[in-house]
Amino acid sequence: MKKYLALLLFNCLVALAVSAQQLRTITGNIKESTGNQPVANAVVRIKNTDVMTASDTKGHFSLKVPVGTVTLEVSATNYKVVTLTVNDKQTSVNVTLHLLQRLVKDRSRYIMQDVVICGEPPAPTPAPTVKSAAPKRNMVATQNYEMVVSGVAANNGRVSYAPSNTEDYSPINENIFHAVTDQPLSTFSIDVDRASYSNMRRFLNNGEMPPPDAVRVEEMINYFDYGYKAPTGKDPVAIYTDMAICPWNTGHQLVRVALKSKQVDTKDLPPTNLVFLLDVSGSMDEENKLPLVKKAFRVLTEQLRPQDKVAIVVYAGAAGVVLPPTSGNNKQRILSALDELQAGGSTAGGAGIQLAYDIAAKLRKENGNTRVILATDGDFNVGISSEGALTRLIENERQKGIFLSVLGFGMGNLKDNTMELLADKGNGNYAYIDNFEEARRTFVTEFGGTLFTVAKDVKLQVEFNPSFVQAYRLVGYENRILQNEDFNNDKKDAGDMGVGHTVTALYELIPTSKKGESVNWVDPLKYQRGKIVGNQKEVLTVKLRYKEPAAAKSQLMEKVLPYDNQEIGAAPEDFRMATAVAAFGQLLRRSAFAGTATYDQVLSWAGTARGEDKEGYRAEFIQLVKKAKLLDKDEKE
Repeated sequence: MKKYLALLLFNCLVALAVSAQQLRTITGNIKESTGNQPVANAVVRIKNTDVMTASDTKGHFSLKVPVGTVTLEVSATNYKVVTLTVNDKQTSVNVTLHLLQRLVKDRSRYIMQDVVICGEPPAPTPAPTVKSAAPKRNMVATQNYEMVVSGVAANNGRVSYAPSNTEDYSPINENIFHAVTDQPLSTFSIDVDRASYSNMRRFLNNGEMPPPDAVRVEEMINYFDYGYKAPTGKDPVAIYTDMAICPWNTGHQLVRVALKSKQVDTKDLPPTNLVFLLDVSGSMDEENKLPLVKKAFRVLTEQLRPQDKVAIVVYAGAAGVVLPPTSGNNKQRILSALDELQAGGSTAGGAGIQLAYDIAAKLRKENGNTRVILATDGDFNVGISSEGALTRLIENERQKGIFLSVLGFGMGNLKDNTMELLADKGNGNYAYIDNFEEARRTFVTEFGGTLFTVAKDVKLQVEFNPSFVQAYRLVGYENRILQNEDFNNDKKDAGDMGVGHTVTALYELIPTSKKGESVNWVDPLKYQRGKIVGNQKEVLTVKLRYKEPAAAKSQLMEKVLPYDNQEIGAAPEDFRMATAVAAFGQLLRRSAFAGTATYDQVLSWAGTARGEDKEGYRAEFIQLVKKAKLLDKDEKE
């Protein structure tokens, strides 16, 4: 018997050695064509397989491939796909990626010229004079115009005008796949913001594709109402999980993790102390800015109860109080103060925030809800303007129980990155108000969710079972990723859920292969054991931590997902809708992980998931997809 066992062991070792000899390593560097900058998170895969790796921050990659000639596919968000053939003698390659043509055009819109002319462009004349036109007030959608002096041969010596754009978005480094044997845990903070969706809608309705970094896929997914059941136990949040075959890569699977916070009747909510902090600087003097701000806050004022109080602080060149704390039963006084607001001056944003917090501190009471609501286009250029100083101020006030929500308005100089950061640090929501309907939804339909927190510092940690999952990627939430150690650290700030809020997260999974193919994120770990603890049919375990609004210690919840291999068409309606929105977001971003998804497929998936759609948001989504399909002329090459 020992002889046979020894022979079997020897044969296994020989097989392993032969297998190892059939693989070789290809290394390389990936850079972009403009500036020779390295491209991080570019996906390098053997074409039509899940054997892949990703470039590091220096653009370097290393991939194990079979001996012989192989075809590699290199893709990165915002870049054209590159396909190359590597022969059996090559051990290294250099890859240059080119920005998609649409993105080159978008980037050019952000280049400011030397001469800026305010107001409408003058009528063409044979020999225009290069000077500033007088600003026009009370115009609908007034824009700034850049003056570009073209060469005589190119433009007959005429002066051409183009809208300027100083909007600012934080770059998104898209999540990549992680091997479960290397990183079995995925930890992130939840996000209930939806500013990215309404901002994307603004671009499409204006006949433009949104900048890729303006598209945060998780905010698009979470824009929609989903029919999750509210919790019935002691916890303020319920967890739901399910899975289906991934429609944009049918060799993969898609997991949905969904949360629903408890419902509370408005009359049972605690007294609310609000400070409206309104930007009335010169940049707000456009129809879709201050006039829309007034309409939005009129809607909010109508929702106030007698026990609620409101103060109004404005800021431009300086900050000031235009309405002292006023009871909610004196709505006319609040509305009159709003009506009298006018725009003009620079933007002392930091000074306004400090004054608003000073008033909020005087209003704050135990067991009450105290919140500053900032409405701005995000252009902070006077006073406390550095991110560090602003965030420290907001974090200190958050610890005192005063939260901050941020509403973005207008176009042309929207500082999306600043506003998102301030809301995150202030335990509040960030919304972009592109029209009156969005204002109504924020302050009427979702009044409780916008203003009343039921669970704060909500964190999710997902553990994957390597028996079923070889690798995974979280779709979206790039700026919400946490270290695994942060999950049990109650001092670590995270997202908050208001009354009736829903949160949806999707994971794309690469199943454990029966053929032995594997992703190559890192070399195999030497000391790890293959022992699996728990039920062998468990795909993953979701852990959630939250705090009560006034608590410092978190509570733990868990949910297990059993294996299921259903088609996406058989999945629940809300799952299908979230999947369609995720695919659309990845198409808008030109994601390296969009797979085979097309606009027509998104229309098909969403078309079967409209449901009741009482507010018409899903029908509107379908129209936006149709607009994007027409606007997006770039082809993947």
